Amino acid sequence: MSVHLLGRSTIPEDESSGEDSISSAGDDAEETWDDWVSDSMQQRPCRSLFEQKDLPSVEEALSYDRNTHGFDLDAFCGRLSLDTYGRIRLINFMRKTRPSPAVVNALTGTEEMFSSDEYLRPALEDDPLLQLQPDDWSDSDGEASDPTKRIKALENRLASAKQDLVDYRDMVSKQLDMPGLIAAVHEPAPAAGAPPARDDDSHYFQSYEANDIHAVMIQDKVRTSTYAQFILTNPSLFRDAVVLDVGCGTGILSLFAARSGAKRVFAVDASDIAEKAEKIVKANDLDHIITVIRGKVEDITLPDNVQQVDVIISEWMGYALLYESMLDSVLRARDRFLRPDGVMAPSQCKMMLALCDASEVVKDRVDFWDDVYGFDLSTMSHEIYDEAIVDVLGPDTLLSAPYPVKDLHLGVITPRQLDFVSSFKLVTTAERRTKVNSFILYFDTFFTVHGKPVPDGTAVAVIREKDAVLAEVWPVGGRAAPQRRVSSGVANQPEAAKITSFSTGPQSIPTHWKQTLFLLREPLIIEEGAVVTGHFHCGKSQTNSRELDVEIHYAVSNGGETGVTRVQMYKVR
Repeated sequence: MSVHLLGRSTIPEDESSGEDSISSAGDDAEETWDDWVSDSMQQRPCRSLFEQKDLPSVEEALSYDRNTHGFDLDAFCGRLSLDTYGRIRLINFMRKTRPSPAVVNALTGTEEMFSSDEYLRPALEDDPLLQLQPDDWSDSDGEASDPTKRIKALENRLASAKQDLVDYRDMVSKQLDMPGLIAAVHEPAPAAGAPPARDDDSHYFQSYEANDIHAVMIQDKVRTSTYAQFILTNPSLFRDAVVLDVGCGTGILSLFAARSGAKRVFAVDASDIAEKAEKIVKANDLDHIITVIRGKVEDITLPDNVQQVDVIISEWMGYALLYESMLDSVLRARDRFLRPDGVMAPSQCKMMLALCDASEVVKDRVDFWDDVYGFDLSTMSHEIYDEAIVDVLGPDTLLSAPYPVKDLHLGVITPRQLDFVSSFKLVTTAERRTKVNSFILYFDTFFTVHGKPVPDGTAVAVIREKDAVLAEVWPVGGRAAPQRRVSSGVANQPEAAKITSFSTGPQSIPTHWKQTLFLLREPLIIEEGAVVTGHFHCGKSQTNSRELDVEIHYAVSNGGETGVTRVQMYKVR
């Protein structure tokens, strides 16, 4: 649908209270930070490096690998003198490729993967092993018996890791807003008669009551035809299934599901559009299958004592994918109602970041103000750089291949993981010296009949102007669907392996989501083959949970040393 920084946690109060506790929090902030992060990370479940087995804590996971597989992560990192990044690359390499203990123990530290940026990307969401560094990872037998070697190894690692750890602490401390959390713990309860808590939902649901917004979404042929294609051409998934449609709007997805053979469909919406959806269902003689429920999916119960559903369908995506925060509700519905082997549709979304030449947008939205009937109105453009711009750009504006800054697997991701920090590396595709004045963000969406993530390297379907994509009514009820030319590249695939997808990027015909632009106050001048690296921070706005705060840290390397890191912050609203 469309027209947490790192997740907040509550810090346990100190056993002392009052001024002594506050003073301690102020005087020993650094100690409190270390203890809190270390304790909370250590107690989180952690997966073995060699099996799909979750252990109750990091310590137990490392102990399990030592005793079961003969691999001591800390001792191994010490033996190879791995710095922070080397350790991270090793963990992600093991998570992604699943080598045997013998293969890992044979590594020397000179392998290509120890310098590859590919393995700086987490292979496992929210991996506690990546967020903790041992107090001392050099306690191998060889170093313990050789103090000189031990000291040298520690000095080498300290020199390379010290700044990394400082930067990491600063970054996470900023995201967690530790002073704010400490203050919140001691903040008194609201006084009687105080204004009610902020309501971010009322306006949001009211905005979906009007006809126009639903007309825009249904007329988005990339969006609607892809959902129709997935639902109507996979009758084995929907036939006799119980389906939950979260944020049903007019009920179009519920109608598709009923036509594909679902025996029961629950269409849920918290806005007044639910009343019209109910009339639409009756007008199409499908009220014996589809039940419209008015309310928030977090609060409702399903009628007739239905406890679980087979499929959850929802069009929850907003600008920049996560704007509107509707995904939180969809995930809540998943946890409440989806059976263990049920399917989420869509099953996966990827947020894609790229370099962009947005000169036309800059001309229309920024330069325009410099001379208006002979007057300087440039003051009007100053705040434009603080706001993300939603607009449509063409494929020729891309100046790099896109990079996935967030891969959302809808079957397993948690709401806490929707506030994130991700590294990126963008290699320019420009063949000459070029100015980069924007980052561009869009998303790719995938549907699978098994609900699992698509294989690595799966290309998203790109629909272009001349492709035939208008949704049609496919026969169901045991009859085979007619063989048609399918523009999304899924023809001739067996149903079990079929992947349905669409892109909202500049390569595709425009969707109602368009693309999200982050204009740079200081454009980058890049040479052929230049590389832009950095970190992409995204989280819910503190002033409105439906909006997003984005922070981009970036630096450019034009064939030599990497330049200064710049930081720019944006609102998506």
